[in-house]
Amino acid sequence: MSTQNTFEDSIDVIEEEREPLTNGDRLQHVKFRVRKCAEEEIIQGDQQRPSDEQVESLLQFEIEDGRNNQHTNTNTLTQNSITAMLSIKFRDIQKKLQQYGVKSPKFRKRLVSKWESLNYDIVENELSWKEYDESQSKRQLTLRWLGRWVIVFSIGIFTALLAAVLHVIVENVCHVKFSVLSHFLDKCAKEGCMYQAALIWITTNLVVTLLGSALVVYLQPMASGGGIPFIKAYLNGIKIPGLLTLEAFIAKVGGVILAILGGLAIGKEGPMAHAGGIIGAGLGKGRLRLCRNKQLSLYDSFRNDHEIRDFVAAGAASGVAAAFGAPVGGTLFSVEEAASFWSQEMTWRIFFSAMVGSFFTNFLLSSFHGNPHKLSAPGLVRLNGTDLSFDVREVPAFLIMGVVAGLIGAAFVVISYKLTVFRRKYFTRKWMKVLEAGVVASCSGIAAFLMMYLIDDCTDKQPYNSHAAISKMYCEGNKHHSLSTMLLASPEGSLKGLLHDPYGTFQPEGLVVFSVVYFFLAVWACGLSVSAGIFIPSLILGAAWGRLFGLGVLYLYPGDSEYADDVLRKYALIGAASQLSGMMRTTISLTVMVVECTGEISLGLPIMINLVISKWVGDFVSTGLVDMNIEVSGIPLLAWEPPPLCEDIKASDIMSQPVTFFNTKEKVGHIMEHLKTDTYNGFPVTSPNPDNPNEPGKLLGLILRSQLLVLLKHKAFAPQGSHQNSTLRLKDFTKYYLQYLKIDEIEISKAENDYIVDLKPYLLPNPYTVIPTFSLPRLFRLFRGLGLRHLVVVNDNHQPVGMITRKDLAKFRAESKRGLVKIEHLKIESV
Repeated sequence: MSTQNTFEDSIDVIEEEREPLTNGDRLQHVKFRVRKCAEEEIIQGDQQRPSDEQVESLLQFEIEDGRNNQHTNTNTLTQNSITAMLSIKFRDIQKKLQQYGVKSPKFRKRLVSKWESLNYDIVENELSWKEYDESQSKRQLTLRWLGRWVIVFSIGIFTALLAAVLHVIVENVCHVKFSVLSHFLDKCAKEGCMYQAALIWITTNLVVTLLGSALVVYLQPMASGGGIPFIKAYLNGIKIPGLLTLEAFIAKVGGVILAILGGLAIGKEGPMAHAGGIIGAGLGKGRLRLCRNKQLSLYDSFRNDHEIRDFVAAGAASGVAAAFGAPVGGTLFSVEEAASFWSQEMTWRIFFSAMVGSFFTNFLLSSFHGNPHKLSAPGLVRLNGTDLSFDVREVPAFLIMGVVAGLIGAAFVVISYKLTVFRRKYFTRKWMKVLEAGVVASCSGIAAFLMMYLIDDCTDKQPYNSHAAISKMYCEGNKHHSLSTMLLASPEGSLKGLLHDPYGTFQPEGLVVFSVVYFFLAVWACGLSVSAGIFIPSLILGAAWGRLFGLGVLYLYPGDSEYADDVLRKYALIGAASQLSGMMRTTISLTVMVVECTGEISLGLPIMINLVISKWVGDFVSTGLVDMNIEVSGIPLLAWEPPPLCEDIKASDIMSQPVTFFNTKEKVGHIMEHLKTDTYNGFPVTSPNPDNPNEPGKLLGLILRSQLLVLLKHKAFAPQGSHQNSTLRLKDFTKYYLQYLKIDEIEISKAENDYIVDLKPYLLPNPYTVIPTFSLPRLFRLFRGLGLRHLVVVNDNHQPVGMITRKDLAKFRAESKRGLVKIEHLKIESV
């Protein structure tokens, strides 16, 4: 059928529709004709069959148009029909585009069911009391106390060793790479073969980055990114499989070296927190894996989630302290950004570990540079303020810089969120993730080459770093290309150049282009499947536009060269710190870190003002980068405070029911059935109910899935009527710590299904309970303050009627944007 005939049939339908519809048959006939016309019209363009909603919209459109324009000619009807279909198509496209925005219910408005909680609450039962009575003594308590301090000391030592080795490898290999590139750039500038230099630059970036991404993707995907979002989630009480494994450590360290050498806009300071956490967890478990299924156990005193949590927090603090030479800042970072539970004793140990890590990093790097007694290299990044001061009249300028940093940080987070959603939806195969990293590295090389080739910015100023690889390009005499000190250097070298190179090194045009290009390269690199941090890219970006801001101040208030150098250093430093706050949204720890890095306490006030302003402005538009990644992953993170405006929500409104329970003496088959069909990780244990065996009796305790699996694995049961003589000890339970036994691995014969398990010696008596009228804010504070995993809801007869877990509380999220507070009710999805 031709398009013209289709339109004529459409006119006939509308002519029929002008008369009042009196019965359903006539309406169905009209719908059929409209659908037929729509199908034939769309088929002409090789499109899909129209949906029912599209036909209804087209029908309604044509009916209203026919009633309002009874004398409309054929051309008008044809135009209106096409307009209606285009309008429908536009709305469909608009809905699909909204899936990438904050309105999408699939990512930031959800919780993923696969994330489970850690067992921070120490299990106390008859078995543990019996062994404690036999073994607890002053001597063993002293050894246990001393063991914690030895472990946190070792965490600081190993983290410092890692930081020093990482820094030496990256700096030396980067110097070789950029020296070679500088040689080819200078050579080809004279011989007219610049395409060769560009090809070498791009190829080097591509090959090295592909190797680094493949190491992460195929060995341990949890090593991608900086790792701080997942470390924060772990310390909040979330079990993250693969996060603290040996594979993650190898992929994290090897991947970040290769990613930096690949020219990506990333840093190694963020991954230091993750690597330090892995070191803390490994030393706390006291277990050395020899091969895939064999392990060497050195000690098992600290194999529980409560102890390992403290060691991971110490490792994260040591990693940050070693990276920035800021032990106090690293400790506060662990408090403000990572850990969710804190105590005075824990503070002392973590600060001690961070101080040890910072000191030994200084010693090792100073020894490498040939002056071990001077201790002149306290961290991987040093900002070196050198007697900077500020005038009170500069405070308004600092406030403006805080606003700019907040807006840039918010834009960075929003764009990064769009890219993250796009990657999760479409880059689902491993080779696609590796290929994307290679594409970004190639584009980074192309962008860097084009900036040096197209921007004519020559200077005779000597760079701050005397070992920097510089390129003359087309510059004459003793001049060199100013951007080479930033583009032909490691990330830390680029930051030092922006902070300390003298006045006249960079022209405003070059800084503007570099800031814009680097912003988009950093956004693109953030979230790739490589081991990468965001600390240094944030500092570089902030230092670039901060130095540009300083040039504006010098234009208004000129002075001598020494004054100009101080102004540029000061504003570059303020811009770097405020930009990091605008992305990460940290204030206290970052202020202390910058003050420790610079040694300038006089700049503490303006730095703090800038960080607070940038955080407020950024929070007005979007969440922070760490929180955004946590939300996109669907992790049920519990905030510091309960969500507001939820006082009327009670425990009975959010609890999971009905409750799956066990009696103190239960059949093996009954336990196996529930472990296979239910996904719960904790079960109330009750006394038998004489009135109704299918209903729970009085609550006696709580038993975990992991405990039941160990009991079944060791066949701690006996035939009905026989005495159960179990020889299980606490070490039998700690042996399976972090091995994650599965119910499918348990072999039970048909005869053993009728055997009886006595749960009383292993259950946790008197678990934490609440009544159904308990309010949500009180539930939240109780749950989070005690680090619980399960909270049992009981009635007046002390019978369990419901269970509350982390996801039940995390479903209520308070979001503050553009000055408005909104309470979201998230959905739990199985992914």
